[in-house]
Amino acid sequence: MSQTPPHTPDLVLTSPPFLRAGWSTPRIMGEVALALLPVLAAGCWFFGLGALLVVAASTLGATATEWFFWSRTHGSLRDNSGLLTGVLLGLILPPAFPLWMAFLGGVASIGLGKLVWGGLGQNIFNPALVGRAFLQACFPTAITTWNAPGAFFELPSSLFALPLMQGRIDTLSSATPLGLAKFEQQVTELEPLLLGHISGSIGETSAAVLILCGLWLSARRVFDWRLPISTLLSVAVFSGALNLWKPELYPGPLFQILSGGLLFAAVFMVTDPVTTPASPRGAWIFGIGTGFLVVLIRIFGGLPEGVMYAILLMNALTPHLNRYTQPRRFGG
Repeated sequence: MSQTPPHTPDLVLTSPPFLRAGWSTPRIMGEVALALLPVLAAGCWFFGLGALLVVAASTLGATATEWFFWSRTHGSLRDNSGLLTGVLLGLILPPAFPLWMAFLGGVASIGLGKLVWGGLGQNIFNPALVGRAFLQACFPTAITTWNAPGAFFELPSSLFALPLMQGRIDTLSSATPLGLAKFEQQVTELEPLLLGHISGSIGETSAAVLILCGLWLSARRVFDWRLPISTLLSVAVFSGALNLWKPELYPGPLFQILSGGLLFAAVFMVTDPVTTPASPRGAWIFGIGTGFLVVLIRIFGGLPEGVMYAILLMNALTPHLNRYTQPRRFGG
């Protein structure tokens, strides 16, 4: 007697990310992780072995938290999302950041940014940015202390600061281009911004590397091109208008785009398929809003950088954008 084959449902409901037929979550995460390798290599080239240790610490914190609290019952480590979250967090931290703080940031990224919402696909906010916001609130001095590019094997003592103890910064502290522009009205030339010979977070200094990685991911159709393009266009329009109004006070669009964490965010954060709108119209609104907030915070806020807060604020609007910009159903 033959058995009836199991029924295959005509409609399968799953949580994002889903970008393209035939693409699985592990494959998408793997493509993004592969694109991060040149960014990590550039960060190690400019800031030395310490940068690699910071990324390793944040990644260890993220993957350990995912394994301990979630993966043992759900097997979620196999989708590579925890690994990717840890790497992304490490790349947006200072190169001399204490390792125990980086590890704690990885724990917060997964715990507060992902697991409390129900796991991958349920979170509203970008997990890596949640981790950095947590570190910004807890350790504002350490996360805004920058050191200039140095020798590869030169390890700042602050990396090995004991937990809950203050580490001594024995390297030359250096202002970022955004800090120089905001507080000293000194605009960095474009060549150092492109090549990466500047102070900043590990993965954000070389604009040329980030542009190439973004083009590669776009060619692979890993993300919706509307998200990074609308973000960068928005920054260019709003910063350009301010520059035309008072060029002696407000830097031009090229400087705003190439400096700080904007390019890194446009390639790897704004394009997160879970925390950004799924509809084309929603993607344009999200990008324009993100770019406007970046310029607003950079120019008129108390901090020189506003990318993290801009994306988190727009993440909060993503469910509403998905609701009000979804295409009208056929015949509706």
